Amino acid sequence: MKFIRADLRKLQSSILAAALMTAAGGTALYVSYDAREAAERARLVVTAQLEEADGKLRRVRQEESEVKEKSIVFTRLQERGIIGDEQRLDWVELLKEIRDKHRLIDLQYEISPQRLLDGNPGDDFAFFASAMKVQLKLLHEEDLTRLLDDLRRQGKALIRVKGCRVERLPANGDDRASGRAQLSAECEIDWLTLRDVRRK
Repeated sequence: MKFIRADLRKLQSSILAAALMTAAGGTALYVSYDAREAAERARLVVTAQLEEADGKLRRVRQEESEVKEKSIVFTRLQERGIIGDEQRLDWVELLKEIRDKHRLIDLQYEISPQRLLDGNPGDDFAFFASAMKVQLKLLHEEDLTRLLDDLRRQGKALIRVKGCRVERLPANGDDRASGRAQLSAECEIDWLTLRDVRRK
């Protein structure tokens, strides 16, 4: 019995050391597990922040690309004379060029004062229209289609043809008798321009 007690006393310090080491190991395991969980949470937060930043960067790049595209379109429209003040002198010169190029007979036109198109202007830009009546005599219908095509391609404005009336000239008419014209045409055309209404 003495022997067992002596052995127990000797083992007591070892058991206590083992218990302390087990407790320390458990504590270390708990702390490391908690640290791992905290690190995982931090990783998820950083990943979310990176994804958010990446998304913002993509949106900025997309918006920058859209702005560039719109800027190119805006510049082209300005160069065509569609954006800005109307250029009536250029319109008149263009009509003379088309008349001479296609040898159109008796081309006459009248341009009305500019008006705001479709009610009130928006905050920045608004469409304005100048109505033009065109009267001419034709050898054939192609003369009219060429005139309208050239106006659309070269006109320093958007061209909107509201309507055309073509009639055959009477057989005994002077133009018809001389073989110079077979038809007469009358068209109503709007010259449309987009203007910055913020400018006074």
